[in-house]
Amino acid sequence: MVFTVSAACAQDAAALKRGEALLAKECSRCHATARTDESRHPQAPLFRTLAKRYPIESLEEALGEGLISGHPDMPEFKFEGDDVGAIIAYLKSIQDRQYEECDRYKRLEFGLEACE
Repeated sequence: MVFTVSAACAQDAAALKRGEALLAKECSRCHATARTDESRHPQAPLFRTLAKRYPIESLEEALGEGLISGHPDMPEFKFEGDDVGAIIAYLKSIQDRQYEECDRYKRLEFGLEACE
């Protein structure tokens, strides 16, 4: 049983690292993609505050089908399924605690399952 938990933790850690690496590679030229950095582009939101705007899970579809922004400087991005899962896991891991309650209310607004 301990081995199973350790293997699951290792997989989770690997997914977080992959999500972090993908966002650093594709997004960090404009966005703050970590817990403490600042966005290089003045209109690019800090990724650690995304829960203030959306339930993080609601980004899955956009990341998998193609993320398009109305901002002219932002290119379109599309990620594969495993990468989307890793990105979502990483984004959840870096959210500012002050936005967790906001995320709970946004989940209700978007019709997603309630937080446990």
